[in-house]
Amino acid sequence: MMSLIDGNTLALLGAAIAALAGIGSAMGVGIAGQAAAGVVAEDPKKFGKTIILQALPGTQGIYGLIIAFLIMVKIGLLGGNMITLTIPQGAYFLAAGVPIGLVGIWSGIAQGKAAAAALQLTAKRPDQMVKGIIYTAMVETYAIFALLVSVLIWLRIPV
Repeated sequence: MMSLIDGNTLALLGAAIAALAGIGSAMGVGIAGQAAAGVVAEDPKKFGKTIILQALPGTQGIYGLIIAFLIMVKIGLLGGNMITLTIPQGAYFLAAGVPIGLVGIWSGIAQGKAAAAALQLTAKRPDQMVKGIIYTAMVETYAIFALLVSVLIWLRIPV
């Protein structure tokens, strides 16, 4: 009888979990976008300043997509010649997707909230926008840490 859980299934699950970071980015960009629309409604000339802050939470989804692609490339899925993985190998790929997938969800949302606050700062004191960007970018640090952990795990997977 064929098992539903094999190494390839676990590896693909790891890629899917990594891609879940896009949820955090979508929510974060949406939160910041709502705040940005409010700022631009009051002063349309601030569109250029608001778009920068609104875009910042989108990076977590990019990081998750990178890890998902790296997993799919290493197992041969994107090349059309998928290798057969053992369960331990698949578990390593699953482990590689988890850090950026989970941290990406939460940090994307948190970064959206920080960006929304920075947008309010920009609305009231446009000369202080850089400080708002710094506050927002601080959240990014944790997404980068998670990306680093995912990459380091991915690099060490024997195939």
